[in-house]
Amino acid sequence: MTRIAKAVLITGASSGIGAAAARRLAADGHRVYLGARRTDRLEALAGEIVAAGGSAAFRRLDVTDAADVHAFAEAARAELGRIDVLVNNAGVMPLSRLDAARTDEWDRMIDVNVRGVLHGIAATLPVMRAQGGGHIVNIASVGAYEVSPTAVVYCATKYAVRAISEGLRQESDGTIRVTVVSPGVTESELVDHLADAEARRIMKAYRAVALPAETIAGAIAYAVAQPPEADVNEIVVRPAASAQ
Repeated sequence: MTRIAKAVLITGASSGIGAAAARRLAADGHRVYLGARRTDRLEALAGEIVAAGGSAAFRRLDVTDAADVHAFAEAARAELGRIDVLVNNAGVMPLSRLDAARTDEWDRMIDVNVRGVLHGIAATLPVMRAQGGGHIVNIASVGAYEVSPTAVVYCATKYAVRAISEGLRQESDGTIRVTVVSPGVTESELVDHLADAEARRIMKAYRAVALPAETIAGAIAYAVAQPPEADVNEIVVRPAASAQ
């Protein structure tokens, strides 16, 4: 398959799936523009990509701030000349039971996992429409298809990502491709700082078998590489040895 170099924006690119996607898409010949709050990590990642012969630039990004996301998109378009793909990857997962009433954590998940996705769409969709096309890749989770204890609010945010994605697809009249990539258990930093003891216990068992982030990056790269007439709408990737 002949690959066409695309201008790709990635949120949450400082670690995990975002960083793996940046490496993979740059290796495939795309120009990547990276966003996250930890600029030291972005700088190191962009340097690594450039040293390997790829194209990468970065800007600090807080996806919960709509104005900052618009500024990120404008800076990317100024740097790359266009916006072909947005990978809405930024996400948080502070798990706990509902009766723990960790409302600050719920608010944070809604702000990052739902509003962050909407902010990315709002900032890039007008550019893509003006160009005559584009591709939005939203990272959801197997939690967009099922609900489990301690993950109720997290799953709700990922159900929302899936609903937003399907609505965007229906409204796009074929001009904007929309893909939801839903990872199962994947190596990441999302559970490293869980405050809730029960959630830590459950996740330790749940994550006994986990996919490397590079596997999910491969799914993203597959969707991006398809010809313009093909719109890969949903990809679910689970560890083969896991029931979840």
